[in-house]
Amino acid sequence: MKRSELLEIISHGENSGVEFKLDNIRPEQLAKEVVAIANFQGGTIFIGVADDGIIHGIKRKDLETWVMDTVFARYIHPMILPFYEEIQMDQDKRVAVVSFPSGISKPYVLRHNDREEVYIRVGSTSRLATREQQARLFALGGMFHTELMPVPGSSVASLDRARLENYLRDIIRDPDVPQTDDAWIKRLLGLGFLTEDSGGRPICTVAGLVLFGISPRRHFRQAGLRLVAFSGEDKQYRALMDEIIDSPMVGRWSQETDGQKILVDEGLIEKFSSLTGPFVSQENDAIDEKMRRTRTLFYPFEAIRETLINALAHRDWTRFVDIEVSIYSDRIEIISPGALPNSMSVEKMMAGQRSPRNPLIVEVLRDYGYVEARGMGIRTKVIPLMKHHNQTEPIFDATEDYLKTILLKAKKQFKEEDASEKASLEKKQDVKDALKVQKPDRDASINASLTEFQVQLLDLIAEKPFISYEVLAEKLNKNRTTVMRNIQKLKESGILKRVGPKKSGYWEVNG
Repeated sequence: MKRSELLEIISHGENSGVEFKLDNIRPEQLAKEVVAIANFQGGTIFIGVADDGIIHGIKRKDLETWVMDTVFARYIHPMILPFYEEIQMDQDKRVAVVSFPSGISKPYVLRHNDREEVYIRVGSTSRLATREQQARLFALGGMFHTELMPVPGSSVASLDRARLENYLRDIIRDPDVPQTDDAWIKRLLGLGFLTEDSGGRPICTVAGLVLFGISPRRHFRQAGLRLVAFSGEDKQYRALMDEIIDSPMVGRWSQETDGQKILVDEGLIEKFSSLTGPFVSQENDAIDEKMRRTRTLFYPFEAIRETLINALAHRDWTRFVDIEVSIYSDRIEIISPGALPNSMSVEKMMAGQRSPRNPLIVEVLRDYGYVEARGMGIRTKVIPLMKHHNQTEPIFDATEDYLKTILLKAKKQFKEEDASEKASLEKKQDVKDALKVQKPDRDASINASLTEFQVQLLDLIAEKPFISYEVLAEKLNKNRTTVMRNIQKLKESGILKRVGPKKSGYWEVNG
């Protein structure tokens, strides 16, 4: 560091990353400041400078040895390796500069009087960390996973047994599915979905409840997510939609004889897809030659889905706030509570570096196929999909409280959007009348015209592109086989198209 740089820093006074100390300070006092700054974002301590910025210089002999071997080696844990240098200010005065980065083994503690104390930086002061702040530091350092914390008031009855059976039997193909309550408790304790309270009673972990819980928010209010949609570019008093989705993360799937998995009961991700669909796409005004309306996607749906899953998988469960998805006329904002874990940064995340905050939740989501095997969805999906579809890149805003991801609508799309197009966000177009006017010739391999059931089927799909076979069968009072058979005919004729993966894709009506 140059003398001019040091004077410039001193002129601005102390802050969250800068501390002034004289060299007659006790070792435990200096260690406290180091611990607090390391638990924040790292910084520099200037020894030989008073609190008011007046330079007194250093007088202690062998100051570097004292700093390294006494302060850092004896009083600070885990180990921190600082950079030490001395700057000559004038003929008689020198200032010691001790610099160190943000710690990656948080929380750092002061060891003194047979105790370990955790300090954090608040402005220019160092304070003892509260229990909640310590929990966040442990989570940031990867030494404690909040997903394994017990959820008070919950029990094994708070978990959806049908989803758990589906997970073991159909998703991970476990040959030994528990048959008794005691066997279930033993297995769930082993999987980390249950733990024991102080009285030895089984109680849900955060991971177990948010993945497989029945109405998880009943016991854990930050579970689920909030979904809000606005007609303009800013938050408004009256939203087009304001929904709290309270559901386990994973869906329930049936294993078909042909190897396909069919969604039986929607989870949080599927419910989000269904609710979001009408606000991220639009039916075109014109009717094509097959008397159907086509649908235009404002965003690549896989990018939205991947960003949401990233928020679910990596959020900080110690924060008592919801994941919030806000849809505006020109963008989507997805806010995941909590700072980026450990030493992760936006640059590292975009480069493909991985540092899961909740590894158990990530592994279960990967079992279902929600998370890709490499765990690099931001780099391999979100960024390239947005570039290709919208000619834009996602914007990441990382703070100490949240990670916000902003997906921008293509400029051409929202500039050309007029009042009638905005109105279509509030009310979905009805295509049934258009179908009744004329039933054009279809592929010769199927009937020359649509049946009434197929018209009803297409109406529901046009209204809700993310609808499942199970829901279609229920609404049309038919069995699932009939629904699947007619959908297959519509696909073969080119009227219906499946876009995206089997689990998370959507239907597109073309004819």
